[in-house]
Parts: sequence; structure tokens; C-alpha cells
Amino acid sequence: MNIKENFHHLIDTIDDEQLLKSYYQLIQQLNANQTGHLWNNLNEAEKQELLIAYNESFDNTNLLSHEQVKHMHEKWLKQ
Repeated sequence: MNIKENFHHLIDTIDDEQLLKSYYQLIQQLNANQTGHLWNNLNEAEKQELLIAYNESFDNTNLLSHEQVKHMHEKWLKQ
């Protein structure tokens, strides 16, 4: 049996409709993320900002420590 046949067989053995819907939504989301769906939904300004942030992340002087971020957002983290 190949993976598609195994997958179909597994689906056929699940009788819980809600569980199947949940699995289906999860697989759809994973597939969308893998195929660049999130990137494709960004506008050009958002893409450029993300690329700038990515490139800046290679310079350690631009990075914040975990402790700094926790301190900056501690009022929300305590909720």
C-alpha cells in the first residue's frame, strides 16, 4: 500500500464527522502554509517589511533578548 492508499484507508475508518472536519481543516492549513499561501496574501509593502526585518535579524545588535521582550510585554503576559 502506498501513502495515498493508507491515507484513504485511515479516513475510511473514522466515523466521527467532526473529527474528520478538524483533520481536513488542519491538512488544508498545513498545505496552504507549505505552498506559500501566507506569503502570497501579503501586499508588497508587507513583503518588503518582512524581508527588511529578516535581513536585519542577521545583525545581533538588532536583536532583543528573551528577557527584554518579556519585560516589554509583561503587563500582557501576566493576564
